[in-house]
Amino acid sequence: MSRIGKRLIDIPAKVTVTIDGQHVAVKGPKGELSRVLPPEVSVEQEGATVEVKRRDESRAARQRHGLCRTLVANMVEGVSTGFQRRLEIQGVGYRAQVQGRNLILNVGYSKPVDIPPPDGIQLAVEGNTNVIVSGIDKEIVGNTAAKIRAVRPPEPYKGKGIRYAGEAVRRKVGKSGGKGKK
Repeated sequence: MSRIGKRLIDIPAKVTVTIDGQHVAVKGPKGELSRVLPPEVSVEQEGATVEVKRRDESRAARQRHGLCRTLVANMVEGVSTGFQRRLEIQGVGYRAQVQGRNLILNVGYSKPVDIPPPDGIQLAVEGNTNVIVSGIDKEIVGNTAAKIRAVRPPEPYKGKGIRYAGEAVRRKVGKSGGKGKK
């Protein structure tokens, strides 16, 4: 049995979960999320907990059991507390700013890079070099942060670029300088 899949999901006080067959809708103080789960799993609500069960012991059901439990748990957490991803910009002259809803990045290209956020995502900048991506859907928050990082990923020689907060970038040694010349 899946260790993650068999854990129960606790529902906070201000969150309501509506189950209609394979369609699960979660409503809370931060917003509302819904998702259609695959037919290999079933969702049952008992009081203040939700349990995700698999319908049979097929390979597909076993594969999706833990995944679906995590998806429902992320929906509950998202509408109650929300999710955040932090990015750091390192490099001389590299900076970010928010203009309207859009994020403007100056990261060494000839023109600034303009990134419009998807619906339900808020972008904020602290001190010109820290970008905060926040929202209620963990998947969209992570994808938006990955798109921002992909504009200028950290390079291994000087470490310049956009990285996740706390991300360790492996550094390489530069040229050795003059060995092998005659």
